[in-house]
Amino acid sequence: MNKLLTGSSLILLIIISLSLTLCSTKRGDSEKINGVNYVSTRSAVGAENMSPVKDLSANYLAAIPYAFTRGNSPDVYFNTDRQWYGETVAGTINIVQEAQKMGLKTMIKPHIWVMGQGWAGEFKLETEEDWVKWEKQFDKYILTYARLADSLDVEIFCMATEFRMVVRERPQYWENLISKIRKVYNGKLTYAANWDNYHEVTFWDKLDYIGIDAYFPLIHEKTPTVEALKKSWLPLKDTLKSLSDRHHKPILFTEYGYQSVDFGAGKHWEIDQNNFSYNSDTQINAYQAMYEVFWNEDWFKGGFLWKWFPNHNRAGGNENKRFTPQNKPAEQIIKKYYSQYQ
Repeated sequence: MNKLLTGSSLILLIIISLSLTLCSTKRGDSEKINGVNYVSTRSAVGAENMSPVKDLSANYLAAIPYAFTRGNSPDVYFNTDRQWYGETVAGTINIVQEAQKMGLKTMIKPHIWVMGQGWAGEFKLETEEDWVKWEKQFDKYILTYARLADSLDVEIFCMATEFRMVVRERPQYWENLISKIRKVYNGKLTYAANWDNYHEVTFWDKLDYIGIDAYFPLIHEKTPTVEALKKSWLPLKDTLKSLSDRHHKPILFTEYGYQSVDFGAGKHWEIDQNNFSYNSDTQINAYQAMYEVFWNEDWFKGGFLWKWFPNHNRAGGNENKRFTPQNKPAEQIIKKYYSQYQ
């Protein structure tokens, strides 16, 4: 009888162990992604450009190869001699390899810039013929960088960024694209949904991470406190955890960040920097609140701050109101939390 109980207990322990392993596989491992979105440059980068990222205690860097299109046009242009070096295939190789030499892991995160419009979220075409042409050209762009990511042993590939209207109107296209990427790329795969339409994405189950560009408008106050910001985050946190639970996938903030300006934790797209004052406290408090709310959660994988310039000594600084935390007090807050969660 004792032997039977011992055997039963052993079987139970094995089942529990397997369950925990499966759960870990679905929700991600214990490593937090402490990343930066790296701004492309006109020329090659070297160790001197990467060492400040390492000094931040970051462990991931996202390289961003741009492509260009026009509103209502199906044509996609990429890897041209009219682009900055860092936005091209050669420049992406340079950025990834220099990051790897510094001991950083990497993500390649293609972006489309819509000329005359900017944001890809409103990109839309009128005819089926144009959609088919665009999809063929977009495939070529994305698969070029997916193959490159595989050849460079890039850990994460983000297949697109903030295509709100295209995701809504062409859901089957994205599933087909995912299948094509999986044939040429063996790392982790995600998509960067804008904060206001991640719930409309129909293909999260086919990806490894639920990617969100997390520019949620939290609170309309000039200088909100950390506690007020944390309180604003709580209902959103519950919603994101439910999303993670439903799909058995960890959440990854493919972009996150705050401007160092009055009301910088609100609707950033409504801020005219000419009419608002520099405010480092808003940026500091917003970063700290987010780290305290999310970074110790096992269903949350981490994120990539927006954004980091290669020439660190000339980036950011006091009175710079933009997103970069470089050479501002917020940089030290980021370093504090990144060093705690490795």
